[in-house]
Amino acid sequence: QVRLVESGGGSVQAGTSLTLSCAASGPTARIYSMGWFRQAPGKERELIGGIHRNGESGIRADSVKGRFSISGDAPNTMSLQMNSLKPEDTAVYYCAAKPNRNDYDVPHGYTIWGQGTQVTVSS
Repeated sequence: QVRLVESGGGSVQAGTSLTLSCAASGPTARIYSMGWFRQAPGKERELIGGIHRNGESGIRADSVKGRFSISGDAPNTMSLQMNSLKPEDTAVYYCAAKPNRNDYDVPHGYTIWGQGTQVTVSS
């Protein structure tokens, strides 16, 4: 069974940077796509972006374009570089994996989830 573990969350000041990491373990051969999601209190979970095992990656959420980027060695590792953080970026951030599908930038189909890591940005 594939297991995902996030790390790197914490409390930071607005305008600073933070990097989240996700490490996968177990049988990852069927994992084609990995993604970063976040969920703020009272809001729906949103897909930030993702990466394919061929190295292609992209940011989907307009609210973070130009500030966040995704990199890694999918399906084994994935990172989320977050720059110029804002208080509205405060959320629980989740790493997720999608078996047998290439559409890393589509929320549907992510069936494997990490436990989440809290990011709190204060003004």
